[in-house]
Amino acid sequence: MTMRHRRSAALVAAALMLALSGCGASKDASGGKPSIAIVSKGFQQQFWQSVKKGAQQEAEERGAEITFQGPATESDVETQVTQVTNAVGRDPDALGLAALDSRATEPILRKAARKDIPVIAFDSGVDSEVPLTTVATDNKAAAAEAAEHLAKALGGKGRVAVVAHSQTSGSGIDRRDGFVRWMDEHAPRIELLPVQYGGGDQTKSADITKAIITANPDVDGIYGTNEGSAMGVIQGVKESGRKDIKTVGFDSGKGQIDAIERGEMLGAITQDPLAIGREVVRAALKAKRGEKLPKTINTGFYWYDRKNLDDPKIQSVLYR
Repeated sequence: MTMRHRRSAALVAAALMLALSGCGASKDASGGKPSIAIVSKGFQQQFWQSVKKGAQQEAEERGAEITFQGPATESDVETQVTQVTNAVGRDPDALGLAALDSRATEPILRKAARKDIPVIAFDSGVDSEVPLTTVATDNKAAAAEAAEHLAKALGGKGRVAVVAHSQTSGSGIDRRDGFVRWMDEHAPRIELLPVQYGGGDQTKSADITKAIITANPDVDGIYGTNEGSAMGVIQGVKESGRKDIKTVGFDSGKGQIDAIERGEMLGAITQDPLAIGREVVRAALKAKRGEKLPKTINTGFYWYDRKNLDDPKIQSVLYR
């Protein structure tokens, strides 16, 4: 064999060994970080920014990397479907999803399963067997607590409206149903008006609130099921000129906190978005390692109002 032939054979052998070693190498083994793609329901509200912050903190502590995105509004299902499709196409080590529509992403989730990408649902569940767990607040129980506080403030009687953010997402359905069910079972003298939907948009929810008040001048209380809905309720009541309507909400963005401090809202439910973000990353990394996960991971909730707003426990879970 000539020197040139020996050199060619050595190069081929080296290339073959490199290719074989590359085939069996994982991202971790090759020095890369585990990657987690997270797609939320939205991006602009303080709640989602806090979820992102919690996920980033946990990823940094555990040597992982995340991407975090969501549509501009919580009614833009089509954009979210595209974002999930693109995320799965990038072959991350795991996917975290807060679905706007509990069914719309099912085909993409099945594709993720075929590619062995573990899926972690958060905030809202999906109508699918693919997610290994759901990281979320117990939205039905939280909504029931909001109903109880409003009923007590109304003396157990009156007319109450609901401005909800979604009738397709799991959280929207549960926050509506938990509130309605508690009123039906425990406050028989409170009449519930038909639920209205504002898509979590503050301006739209404010317009709906004003329309409710115009059509039902004897309405006594209104409940908003998320940050945008609650802020819309506050704005709508204010613009209507009514000061006798008691309102409760969900979430704890700065606008809501300020309104509660001014007495414009009775109180609201706060979630723990930092914990939600952290638990999504923890669950994703466990799933990547093949560890078994519980069906749900409950991240808790609290009722807050002017009386307990300065409690350190409450301060630690507010979104501002």
